[in-house]
Amino acid sequence: MYKRGLVQVWSLEQPEWHCRIDEGSAGLVASCWSPDGRHILNTTEFHLRITVWSLCTKSVSYIKYPKACQQGIAFTRDGRYMALAERRDCKDHVSIFVCSDWQLLRHFDTETQDLAGIEWAPNGCVLAVWDTCLEYKVLLYSLDGRLLSAYCAYEWSLGVKSVAWSPSSQFLAVGSYDGKVRILNHVTWKMITEFGHPATVNNPKTVVYKEAEKNPQLALGRLAFPAPRAAASPASNTESKYEIASAPVSLQTLKPIADRANPKIGVGALAFSPDNYFLATRSGQWLRPAPGPLTLSFEPQCSDPRRRKPDSVPNAVWIWDIQKLRLFVVLEQLSPVRSFQWDPQQPRLAICTGGSKVYLWSPAGCLSVQVPGEGDFQVLSLCWHFSGDSMALLSKDHFCLCFLETEERVGTAFGRPGDHT
Repeated sequence: MYKRGLVQVWSLEQPEWHCRIDEGSAGLVASCWSPDGRHILNTTEFHLRITVWSLCTKSVSYIKYPKACQQGIAFTRDGRYMALAERRDCKDHVSIFVCSDWQLLRHFDTETQDLAGIEWAPNGCVLAVWDTCLEYKVLLYSLDGRLLSAYCAYEWSLGVKSVAWSPSSQFLAVGSYDGKVRILNHVTWKMITEFGHPATVNNPKTVVYKEAEKNPQLALGRLAFPAPRAAASPASNTESKYEIASAPVSLQTLKPIADRANPKIGVGALAFSPDNYFLATRSGQWLRPAPGPLTLSFEPQCSDPRRRKPDSVPNAVWIWDIQKLRLFVVLEQLSPVRSFQWDPQQPRLAICTGGSKVYLWSPAGCLSVQVPGEGDFQVLSLCWHFSGDSMALLSKDHFCLCFLETEERVGTAFGRPGDHT
C-alpha cells in the first residue's frame, strides 16, 4: 500500500502467520521479493535507499543511491546475485550484491549518459545495460565489471525502448523507437538480423489471425442487425473468434500524438518463448510519404526514414520464427494489446487487451476465451504460474486465477488442438 507506506505478507501454508512492514516517514514507491522468498526489498520515496527486510531473522539492511529508472534492479535466474543501478555524483554506476548475505561483490561505473535499465542474461554471465532513449547505446558487462561490447544502431534519433534475452542466452533482442527489433549474438555481440513491423503483410506464408465478433444466435422471426459501436469496446462481453486473412493484409494503424512526451511508437514489448523458437513483439510502424503531387506544409520534409513520423499499430502482436529468422504469425485484436506473456513450460502465448477475454496462441492455433464471473472483469495484465497450469488475471481493483484444463480435457474446455477458433 504505497500511499500508507505499508507492506503486508501472508503465508499460504500457515494461515496464522502474517507480517506487517511499515516504512514510516520514509515512504514507499516500490516493493519486490528476493529470489529466495525470505527477504523483501522496499524502495523509499525519492529513491533515497532500498531497505532489505529479512522475514526469518527480522534483520534490516540498507542499500544507498538506487537510481530511479525504468528497470534498476535485476536478479540472476539462480538467485545468487543482484545488480543495482545507482546514481552517484551525477554519474551512473552498477553494484553487484550477493543475495545470501547482501554483501557487495563488485562496483563499477558505466559508460552511459542516463542509464535506463539493466537485465541479466539467463545464464548469469552477462549484464545488459542500456542508455536513455535520447542516446542509442547497449552495453554488455561481465560479472566482474568488464565491458565486453557496446552496440549502437544509429544516432540522432530516439533509441532503445525495450530489451529481452533469449532463454538460452544466445540472443539479445533490442527493440527501438524506429519500429525494428535487432538480434545480437552472444559470440561477437554483433547484429545478425533485424525485424521490421510493416503495416501490410504481403508474404502468403505468414498466417494472419484477425479477431472478429461472433454473431449472436437469433430467435425465430428476428432479423440480424449490426452490433452497436459500444459493443466493440474493451468493456463489452461480446464473444469473439479468430479468422484467417488472406495476403496481402492491411493492419489497423493509429496516428500517435508526436508533440507529447512518451509517444506510443516503437517496439515496446519483447518476449522469447521458453523453447527459444519464437519471439513475440508489439510495435509501431514508420510510414513513408505517399507518392502524389507536391503540397505545401509548415513542417519540413525529412529524408531520414528514422526521423519520419510513425504510425502506431497497437492492436497487433507479431510472432517471429527464430530458427528461420522470418515472420511466422500476426495476431490482430479488436482492441489495443495491453500485455502478453509466454507459458513458462511450452510455446503458448497469452494476450490481454483490457477487455473481459484472454487470448491464447500456440503453433496449433489460437482462440479467444471469455473470463467467467459476475459483472465486467477487465483484464489489464496477466502472469503465468511457473508450472504453466494456471495464470493470474489482474484488473484495476481485483484479480482472479485462471486454471487451464489438462491435455486430456483440452478439447472440451479450450477447443481441440489444431482448431483455429
